[in-house]
Amino acid sequence: MTALLESQITRYLDHLAVERGAAKNTLSSYGRDLARYRAFLAARGVNGLGEVTEADVREFLVALRRGDPDRDEPPLADSSVARTLVAARGLHKFAVAEGMATADVAHAVRPPTPARRLPKSLPVDEVIAIIEAAGGDGPADTPRSLRDRALVELLYSCGARITEAVSLDLDDVAAENGAVLLRGKGGKERLVPVGGPAWAALEAYLVRGRPALVSKFNPALFLNARGGRLSRQSAWQVLVEAAARAGLQTSVSPHTLRHSFATHLLDGGADVRVVQELLGHASVTTTQVYTLVTVSAMREVYATAHPRAR
Repeated sequence: MTALLESQITRYLDHLAVERGAAKNTLSSYGRDLARYRAFLAARGVNGLGEVTEADVREFLVALRRGDPDRDEPPLADSSVARTLVAARGLHKFAVAEGMATADVAHAVRPPTPARRLPKSLPVDEVIAIIEAAGGDGPADTPRSLRDRALVELLYSCGARITEAVSLDLDDVAAENGAVLLRGKGGKERLVPVGGPAWAALEAYLVRGRPALVSKFNPALFLNARGGRLSRQSAWQVLVEAAARAGLQTSVSPHTLRHSFATHLLDGGADVRVVQELLGHASVTTTQVYTLVTVSAMREVYATAHPRAR
């Protein structure tokens, strides 16, 4: 494996982190995908990006779809192939811009188009059941139960990504506006209003929960038992456990609540561009996918004017 090839890929990842403001999870994904690409090129005797040909890129695409039993690499699904090839295409475009190559040899190599997969959302009553179960089976006013309830309420009320929620600081809570400042992909910020039930849960946590968790100054909104910032993995587990206590048979993730937030808003008559802003989508096309989700079962819930319906 050549040092030149490795250094060129490192420069690209640094560019994504510093100049493009890519999120940590995005950088991790690109790093894994490009490590696979680097190993493939090195095995073909390529010493630097300036030596790569279009044929190399096309062969890499074939290798991703075929897999490599000798390297214990199974064939990838079309969605994973597309993601990996996008990383390689970005690398080659950067190489040309930085003078590391004279031609963008990946430009004509198109990733496969994955089958459209509609976002999974939950009926309103199931979301409420998860929220009610988020405090645990014990007393509802312990520091942890107050935190967990506030976290799950906030995820649904704001349609926040899990990383956005655990990255919140105290200063990001705008009490005068009843909103929170979320930092999304690429470092983009958006001020999102918090619904009444979620705001009440947040205030209860701030008054009676968080003070019992903090051991020394920490700007983080959501704290773990040791007083540090709650991790993404721990926050995810809070939701999984709440769904299990609520008796849901389907798997639930933070993105399930985000999808539910968007679907419920659109089903309730919200403008798609408003939902786009709330979700932090760069393009309204991304948001419009939610309009394809079948929500006929939810319409009856909204017709009854449930107090949590938006």
